[in-house]
Amino acid sequence: MRATYHLVPVEAWVAADPERPYAAASLVDEGFIHCTDGMTEMVATANRHYRDDPRAFLILTVDLDRAGSPWRIEDERRIYPHVHGTIDRTAVIRIVPAPRTDGGEFLPFEA
Repeated sequence: MRATYHLVPVEAWVAADPERPYAAASLVDEGFIHCTDGMTEMVATANRHYRDDPRAFLILTVDLDRAGSPWRIEDERRIYPHVHGTIDRTAVIRIVPAPRTDGGEFLPFEA
């Protein structure tokens, strides 16, 4: 198993058809779905990009070996896998709420 994390707004996850593979908005916009390796890095990424976004978020644990689409790590630090296609629902092995402070800061989450 090759686990990584993906941050998704609750409303987007709930609105997606559970019978179809998951497709984040970035798949259309950028050609891939963003993921982040490591819990600490996931929290840092969430705070860097979504701290001011008031929506509730979920953190998906994704098994890249079962994603059903090719993936690559293209960043220098080798912590940001990009899934170049949809993610099979069977690859989502855990879903937890992304905890936040009242000020919007993302906090460590349960593994």
